Amino acid sequence: MAESNDSVFVDVEKIYLGGKEHHVRTGCGSVSVIVYGDQDKPALITYPDLALNYMSCFQGLFFCPEAASLLVHNFCIYHISPPANILHYQQIVHRVSFLALSQEFLQLGAAPISPDDPLPSVDDLADQIIEVLNYFGLGAVMCMGVTAGAYILTLFAMKYRQRVLGLILVSPLCKTPSWTEWIYNKVMSNLLYFYGMCGLLKEFLLQRYFSKDVRGSAEVPESDIAQACRGGHAVLILVTCLFLQLLDERQGVNVLRFLQAINQRRDITSGLKKLRCRTLVFVGDNSPFYSEALHMITKLDRRYSALVEVQACGSMVTEEQPHAMLIPMEYFFMGYGLYRPCQLSDSPRSPLSPSCISPELLSPESMGLKLKPIKTRVSPEG
Repeated sequence: MAESNDSVFVDVEKIYLGGKEHHVRTGCGSVSVIVYGDQDKPALITYPDLALNYMSCFQGLFFCPEAASLLVHNFCIYHISPPANILHYQQIVHRVSFLALSQEFLQLGAAPISPDDPLPSVDDLADQIIEVLNYFGLGAVMCMGVTAGAYILTLFAMKYRQRVLGLILVSPLCKTPSWTEWIYNKVMSNLLYFYGMCGLLKEFLLQRYFSKDVRGSAEVPESDIAQACRGGHAVLILVTCLFLQLLDERQGVNVLRFLQAINQRRDITSGLKKLRCRTLVFVGDNSPFYSEALHMITKLDRRYSALVEVQACGSMVTEEQPHAMLIPMEYFFMGYGLYRPCQLSDSPRSPLSPSCISPELLSPESMGLKLKPIKTRVSPEG
């Protein structure tokens, strides 16, 4: 990485960690998939929240060395971005100024979806995933999603149970929108329709993603992450919400369609008990979806699920407190015979055994000491 007085230069190959982009045509539009790692290893697919792609939703987690070694050692990563969130990067020059980055992407980003194209439903988005798996010849996969992405992956797991080994859900949704969320989403939809990715809409999205400590207040200055989201600083590269800087009115139309699909989602609570894949739920206690995550964990089979509450954190635990995810994920993966190496190195394909997670590994007693000041909670009796 090289710096100048006016800008910070970014090596594009490093941004994408050596991953390769694929565009998979599905029955509901083209899907961008960034593949990183050894494709002989088991697959981990990720799905981002509203208005984000993998760079802005999962980069904090994958830039955490311990978490990256755990994930990359055991899996080949398939980052899925739904049609609304696609940003192409293969056409971008090898080195690009951070301050000019938005201009480059505005010229080379995803083409807007035609208004005449039918609005995809959440079921359409879930069905796209099976097409992606078939495209790459994948069998059963591990899944990781954030908020809207967590909902889509949960729905996918309910519809295609044999194709899901486990779920890692961050601030997940499972019910229809509350009146508050529905109105909130309608306001964002109107902003997108009339003004595109305007400043006020970014403020709404920041509230969706982050805790007050990150966003800042009159008493507490906003963090560098939030400042970077607003486009006021070129200090942090590859931070949460960089994607927001790369959207213009054209991509705003695309994001609007994803938002509309999520705002029309149905309640999938009744199907949660039927899930037999192991599920690990993370939620920040300052997330606007905190109560929904608590509701969801009570509806999952307690033999296969566990909840990790992260203090002083918003919805995007992957960006705000990625270190909080490490120990719970280690215990979670131990149930599959996976482990985190002391040093990342080439290794044979990691096994994914069907053995059940030992209850002791998910108990507050075994996890809490290592997770302080993070609260952990195994799902109570349903």
